[in-house]
Amino acid sequence: MPTDRPAAANCREFGYEPDDRWAKLPPGWGWTEVAAVATDSRDRVFVFSRGEHPVMVFDPDGELLASWGEGLFVRPHGIFIGPDDAVYCTDDLDHTVHKFTPDGRLLMTLGTSGKPSDTGATSMDFRTIRRTGLPFHYPTNLAVAPGGELYVSDGYGNARVHKFSSDGKLLLSWGEPGDGPGQFRIPHGIAVDAQGIVYVADRENSRVQLFSPDGAYLSEWTDVVRPCQVFIDGSGSVFVAELGYLAGMWPGISPPYPEAPGGRVSLFDPQGVLRGRWGGGRNPCAPGDFFAPHGIWVDSRGDVYVAEVVMSAGGNRGLVSPGCHSIQKFVRR
Repeated sequence: MPTDRPAAANCREFGYEPDDRWAKLPPGWGWTEVAAVATDSRDRVFVFSRGEHPVMVFDPDGELLASWGEGLFVRPHGIFIGPDDAVYCTDDLDHTVHKFTPDGRLLMTLGTSGKPSDTGATSMDFRTIRRTGLPFHYPTNLAVAPGGELYVSDGYGNARVHKFSSDGKLLLSWGEPGDGPGQFRIPHGIAVDAQGIVYVADRENSRVQLFSPDGAYLSEWTDVVRPCQVFIDGSGSVFVAELGYLAGMWPGISPPYPEAPGGRVSLFDPQGVLRGRWGGGRNPCAPGDFFAPHGIWVDSRGDVYVAEVVMSAGGNRGLVSPGCHSIQKFVRR
C-alpha cells in the first residue's frame, strides 16, 4: 500500500460527518461491491450492488425497506432516479439500460440484451476500440435531462454519448476515441444541469467535458483524477466521484507521478471553481477516505452517498482489506 500519498482532506472541514457503516444489512446479506447509489423523491436510498440482491432500498437511517432485481442483471454499473421516481439501471456486461418502477416493475429497455454494437473492441479495455458504433457496447451511466430526454454514456467499448427521447427513440450520438475536444477515453459518468448542459466524466482523460444538449463541445474541467460519476444538486453544485490512481489501474498504465492521489470526492461551483475536496486514498478504508469511488448522489437534505467498487478495482488482489467499505454516507451538518 503506498504511504507517500498526500494526507486525505477531512470531510468535516466542509461540513460533512462520515458514516461508512450507515446501511444495516440483514444477517447473511452482503453486496460484494456497490456500483452505484441514488435517492428518490422521499429520500429512500437505492443501492445498486453486484451481490445476490442487486437493488436494495433503505430509508435515510439505513433500515432496509425492500430489495428487487434478483436474476435480472449481468453486472450492475449505474443507477439514476428520475423526477418521477422511475429507476434507470445500466448493465454494462449486458449492453442494456432498463427503466423500472420504484418497486422493480420493468417499463422499458434500451439496447439489446447480450448483443454489443460493432466497435471492434475485443474486451472492456478501452484501448481496443477501433471505431464508434450504435448503442451499446459496455454502457456505463444514464442521466435524465430537464425536458425528459435520456443521455447515456457508452462506455468501455464505445467512446460515445447517446441521446434518446423519453420513450426510448435514439435522437443523436456524439464522440470518438481520443483525447481531443469531444473525444473520450471511457465516458464513464454523466449528468445534466438545469440549463440542459451535459457533463461527461471522461475517466481515462482525467477531465469532465461539458456539451450543449445537442452534443456541441463547450468546455472542460481538468482538476479531477479519473472521474467516475458526476452529480449536480438543486443549487447547481457539482459533485464528482474520482477513482484516482490507487485503484482500477489498466495494465501498462502507471500513475503520472509518485504522489498521485487515490480516490476522492470534489465539490465544484457551477462555474467549475473548486469549493471542497476530501479523500485521497492515504487511508482508503478509513471513514471519510476512499479506495474506489464509482457512484455519487446527493439527497434533498444535502447528505452525500458514495459507492465504491472495492473488489473489482483491486480488493480482490489484496490492495485493501476485505472489510473495506463499499458505501459511505456523508451527513450534512
